[in-house]
Amino acid sequence: MPVVYEKRTYNVTVGKMPEVVRLYATLGWPALERGGFAKNLIGYFTSDTGELHQLVHLWRFESDDARRAFWGKLFSDQDFMAFAVQLRPLLRSQSNQLLLAAPWGPAP
Repeated sequence: MPVVYEKRTYNVTVGKMPEVVRLYATLGWPALERGGFAKNLIGYFTSDTGELHQLVHLWRFESDDARRAFWGKLFSDQDFMAFAVQLRPLLRSQSNQLLLAAPWGPAP
C-alpha cells in the first residue's frame, strides 16, 4: 500500500479550546516529542471558519501497518496517556479519515 495520510478531527466542547491548547502545549506535544512520535506529524490545525471548535491533525505513515503500530505504541506511552486522560473529557467527538495522495501533483 502507498503512503497513508491520516486526518484526525476532534470536535471540542464549546468554550474548552483554550484548555485543549494549554494541555497540548504543556503535556501532549512534549510527550509526542519525547517519545519520538512527532516525526510522523504533518501538522496541527484549529478551525477558523466553517465548523468551529475543531482541532485537526494530519499524520503521515509509510503504510497502514506502520500506522496501526504507531497508534498502538503511542497509546502505551505513559506520558502521552497521562495527557490523553485529561484531554478526552474536553472532546465531544472524534473522526478519522485515511487519505492516499493522488498520483499527480505534490504530496506532503
